[in-house]
Amino acid sequence: MTASAKSVYFFGIYLYVVGLTLIFFPNLLLRTLQIEETSEVWIRVVGVLAFTIGFYYHRSGAANLTVFLKLTIPTRCFVFVTFLAFALLKYVSPVIIIFGAVDLAGAAWTWLALKKER
Repeated sequence: MTASAKSVYFFGIYLYVVGLTLIFFPNLLLRTLQIEETSEVWIRVVGVLAFTIGFYYHRSGAANLTVFLKLTIPTRCFVFVTFLAFALLKYVSPVIIIFGAVDLAGAAWTWLALKKER
């Protein structure tokens, strides 16, 4: 597995953890983000989506699907930008920027690794 594939593979594992947390212990993550707790199903649906996206990342990394690896870079940067905007607009606590920063760091890792592999 190339370094760029590993970066996406491990990001998939991170998404599995986030997804499972949202499915089984959603208010734990919401409290961490200083977001109002909920008993509504929408947060668990988001967990299912995060877990599913994690599967794509994990398996695409394992298969070294370079096209997918490249496509993750702008989308993870987008997550950072939108989470930053949400915090600046006071839609949510600034703690969410940390989660966006994880996406940005992962995107940078993948981009740098792909650059080296050329």
